[in-house]
Amino acid sequence: MDEIEDAIKKIEEAVGSIKSLDTGKKTELLRRLKVLKSELGRLSKTHEEDSLSIAGFARVAAGEAARRKKAPHLLESALDGLALTVRGFEASHPKLTETINDVCAMLAQIGV
Repeated sequence: MDEIEDAIKKIEEAVGSIKSLDTGKKTELLRRLKVLKSELGRLSKTHEEDSLSIAGFARVAAGEAARRKKAPHLLESALDGLALTVRGFEASHPKLTETINDVCAMLAQIGV
């Protein structure tokens, strides 16, 4: 779980550094990251490697969204990887899937 907590902390730091993101959207994204952390904690009890992959892709996606000089193809690749990691968990972990989809959508909007 420490690796997941570290990844979420790095995501929160990346989100905090995004100057172009208004306070309301930043607050909402940080709120969703707390939900993501909780859901990844649940997932890690039965699917540790998957939870680490999800946390890793989320960290990379947030880092790409926070870049000053945007590289849309890198953000898109990270978001695609993130979306792919949750496939198969829709039925068993619907809140996780919903949260990942929300975070992906928000990060994609930041990257535009």
